[in-house]
Amino acid sequence: MSSLRDLFLLDPTVVFLNHGSFGATPRPVFEVYQEWQCRLEWQPVQFLGTDIADYLAAARQSLGTYLNAPADDLVFVPNATFGVNVVARSLNLGPDDEVLTSNHEYGACDNAWLFLSGKQRFTYMRQPIALPATTPEAIIEQLWQGVTPRTRVIYVSHITSPTALTFPAAAICARARAEGIITVVDGAHAPGQIPLDMAAIGADFYTGNCHKWLCAPKGSAFLYARQERQPLIEPLVVGWGWGEPRAWTYGSDFLDYMQWLGTNDMAAYLAVAAAIQFQSEHQWDEVRGRCHQLVQQAIHRIGELTGLPAAYPDDQGFYHQMAIAPLPQIADLPGFKKRLYQQYRVEIPCVQWQDRQFIRVSIQGYNSQEDVDALLAALGEMLGRGV
Repeated sequence: MSSLRDLFLLDPTVVFLNHGSFGATPRPVFEVYQEWQCRLEWQPVQFLGTDIADYLAAARQSLGTYLNAPADDLVFVPNATFGVNVVARSLNLGPDDEVLTSNHEYGACDNAWLFLSGKQRFTYMRQPIALPATTPEAIIEQLWQGVTPRTRVIYVSHITSPTALTFPAAAICARARAEGIITVVDGAHAPGQIPLDMAAIGADFYTGNCHKWLCAPKGSAFLYARQERQPLIEPLVVGWGWGEPRAWTYGSDFLDYMQWLGTNDMAAYLAVAAAIQFQSEHQWDEVRGRCHQLVQQAIHRIGELTGLPAAYPDDQGFYHQMAIAPLPQIADLPGFKKRLYQQYRVEIPCVQWQDRQFIRVSIQGYNSQEDVDALLAALGEMLGRGV
């Protein structure tokens, strides 16, 4: 696994254990990305005025095969936050409606719902999901304690950002559909970290980043919408894809509204297929398995160092290539993180969640046993000094 390090563009002097924040792109994929940019600049009018429709269709087909989703049920978006905003702003919610979520959600997307709830006067409810997690069934039952007759939407992350907890997305979506509740799943951390099957998950709307664990270039993500829910989607940016006549058309409002937003560098979208191919060529299922073993070792060793219990059991599929380990209460957590980087060159997030503190370990194919050892050595010294 460590040999993959040479294929990434990361600073070799940094112990990079923070893939979860923004991802990292392998050199071969980055080169494809730059090739697309060069093709755009060679003849911009031909590229954007004529060829881009076919290029995007081919890219969506590749992504659709990867996700087990029809290509026409997918559109590219810059990031998962954008995708959540599209859906949240499209749903016609009002004072009699409630949106149910958990207390593990990503701040930017949380803000989108809060902002709209203030304008449209619907209720945004955060249902507590306890840590340590126990079983997927327990998570569902805790979440459903917040369901009321007014619940119109359930919004949850597939893999949460602050706690790296994997929610039982398929079971949540199935139960919600049986009760007539719309589901919106934030899959920012899922593509590339776990196998995905849109048909099996069954979400009404699912948005995921390609630039994180799939290792595509920054600014590449997707929004999936079940065909029967696509008429609900309105354009977040009104452009040439709306109105009549349309300058270009895919024959679908969902695609037209979302794909034609104005002049834009779409090279990151077009390089997603190269990222999928890269991981296939490097046996990424095996890579993910080795990464999980290193994550498991890391959080166990941190637990031995701190004496604090784990946030989730090992055998329930609650974490994969990213996990949190509890930290003792640290007065200056941002300063703690800063010193980890400045003194030890360890890039890793320290998380304040509710009234608890964690360190979030991300392991990607370029990481090694030496990286985990470096983290533990640094934590041992810092915590030993009572920092």
